[in-house]
Amino acid sequence: METSKAVATRRSVRAYHDKPVSFETIQRVLDRARMAPSGCNYQPWEATVLTGAPLKALQDVLLAAQPDDPAEYDWAAPGQHAKYLPRLQAVGAALYGAMGVSREQTDQREAFARANLTSFGAPVLLLCHFPKFMKEAQWSDVGMWLQTIMLLLREEGLDSCPQEYMGTYGRTIKAHLGLGDDIMLFCGIAIGYGDEAAPINGFQRERVPLDEQIKFLGFN
Repeated sequence: METSKAVATRRSVRAYHDKPVSFETIQRVLDRARMAPSGCNYQPWEATVLTGAPLKALQDVLLAAQPDDPAEYDWAAPGQHAKYLPRLQAVGAALYGAMGVSREQTDQREAFARANLTSFGAPVLLLCHFPKFMKEAQWSDVGMWLQTIMLLLREEGLDSCPQEYMGTYGRTIKAHLGLGDDIMLFCGIAIGYGDEAAPINGFQRERVPLDEQIKFLGFN
C-alpha cells in the first residue's frame, strides 16, 4: 500500500469483525515500527500487547473499575479553548449522528463511551507505556511511533483506534499488568479488521484547511 493511501484510509475504527489477528502480523508491524524517529535515538516507547484470554481478563477488570481520580495526565484541555472546541463538537456530532444517538440520549452515550473499555470489540489491544521521567520531547517521539504502527497496520489490511481513554484507567491497568507507579500508561491502540458496514466507521471527519494551520515562506 502506498503511504499516501495508508494515510488517507487510516481512521479511528470503532466496530470490528470477530476475526483474530495473527501473532506473526503483529510482530512484523512492531518490528518494522522500530525505525520510527526519536530524539537522540532514545526510543522511549514500550508496550504490552494482549489478545485472547489475557485481553478478556483485563477488560473484566476495567469494566468493574472506576477512572483514575485524579487522572495521570489531561488529554481534554484544548476543548476549553475557543479555537479547538468547535473541532471537538463537530467530530462528536458526526460520531453520535452516525449511530443515531441524540444529545438527550445520555444512557446510550455513556454506553458508547464505556465500549472503549473493551476496545470496541477489537481482538488485539496494544497498551503504550513508558517511564514517567520522559518529558514532552519523548511524548512526541512516542506519538510518531504510534502513527507509524497505525500506518503499517493499514499496509497489512488492518484497522486501529488510538485510545487515550485507556490512560484514564492508567493505575488500574498498571496494577493488572504489574507495572510500577514510575510508569506512565499513555494510551491503547485497538487493532483488528474493521467492519466497513458499521455506520460508526463511515462518518465524515472534518479537517481544517491547510492555510489555517500552515504558513509558507520563501516559495515562488
